[in-house]
Amino acid sequence: MIFENSRSFACGLDEQDELRSFRNEFIMPVIDGRPQIYFLGNSLGLQPVRTQACLQQVLNKWANYGVEGFFMGEQPWLQYHDRLIEPLSKIVGARPHEVVVMNQLTVNLHLLLVSFYRPDNKRNRIICEAKAFPSDQYMLETHVKYCGFNPADVLIEVGPRPGEHTIRHEDILQAIQQHKDELALVLWGGLNYYTGQLFNMAAITKAAQAVGAKVGFDLAHAAGNIPLQLHNWNVDFAAWCSYKYMNSGPGGIGGAYIHERYHNDTALPRFAGWWGYDKASRFLMQKGFNPARSAEGWQLSTPSPLLYAAHKAALDIFMEAGADRLQKKRQLLNSWLWFLLDELNGQQREPVIEFITPRQESERGCQVSMLMLQQGKQVFDELARAGIIVDWREPNVIRLAPVPLYNTFEEVWQFTNILRQILQLQHA
Repeated sequence: MIFENSRSFACGLDEQDELRSFRNEFIMPVIDGRPQIYFLGNSLGLQPVRTQACLQQVLNKWANYGVEGFFMGEQPWLQYHDRLIEPLSKIVGARPHEVVVMNQLTVNLHLLLVSFYRPDNKRNRIICEAKAFPSDQYMLETHVKYCGFNPADVLIEVGPRPGEHTIRHEDILQAIQQHKDELALVLWGGLNYYTGQLFNMAAITKAAQAVGAKVGFDLAHAAGNIPLQLHNWNVDFAAWCSYKYMNSGPGGIGGAYIHERYHNDTALPRFAGWWGYDKASRFLMQKGFNPARSAEGWQLSTPSPLLYAAHKAALDIFMEAGADRLQKKRQLLNSWLWFLLDELNGQQREPVIEFITPRQESERGCQVSMLMLQQGKQVFDELARAGIIVDWREPNVIRLAPVPLYNTFEEVWQFTNILRQILQLQHA
């Protein structure tokens, strides 16, 4: 498509948008009586309109039935999980029994490492991203300490080359080959939170498993953003949160994927709890853990139907929108943003923005990270005053992520037009 930098062109794109009605499914932020342009779906997705009614259904059942809400009335809580795994499996590219909805992301990563990080004297090394999201760093540091190892001796961090912002795919594969005889695990982010770089998960999985290592992914910034095929890629395990691109609420319940080849391995170490017990005999309260023969066998505690309800409200919208239409709009919306930003940057006397997100469609999702070369914090503050919600990351990066479910082409045009005005004032 040949773009034109004008509001009328943006409005024309919105009129042709097959998903334009889904914006009405979300509550748009209003601060001090002023509607905001919200580009932070990569941090916290907006609240679906239907979430309140779904939560109220759970509250009503709690009020009317008490604990019997697990068993009685329409849609008993005991079967609520079954209503989530089908749509979620489509989002992450798994089979329904390979998906479990539980806990939060870091908790799930710890639990999965109990099963899939099995160090010995020969194989105990873990390859991970340099400067991964801090929670992942702390999780790995403390987990390997728990296993009796010094993180400095065990963790192999792969980062960008000097002078570069993103990690080269060949450097990941080279690290796997270099440490193939001592490698126990590759734990990687599907999409980097800071730069927005999307990694080739299929190739990383194949390379790591070829040398005898297990492979897992943190999909916090990938799930609900870009197409995933965890089962077909033969990934061993993965975990994600639901409050970013999946719009399931702050602190929303997380999820995990465990490939089906592990479901019947009752000897595989894991931390267990009652809710992961075989469903048919769970209420017999027998001694000795007998796991459910699915990803649900990794559950621990009774889940919250309130968190389930918020998750379901959001997942239903995903299914109604359809994966193909979402990806089509994501790509077009992102291309439109890049076109406008490139034109803006090129019109400056000297560049004011360095883009640290890869330009190739195959290496990015919704997010664009802008390294501000001049007065970045002042630009961010002015955007906020203009009613645009984006994200500031030290030392000088502005992140934004127009998402296909509720952002419009006109909003993208408004953002770049306001940004241009801010830069003109700075250089006047």
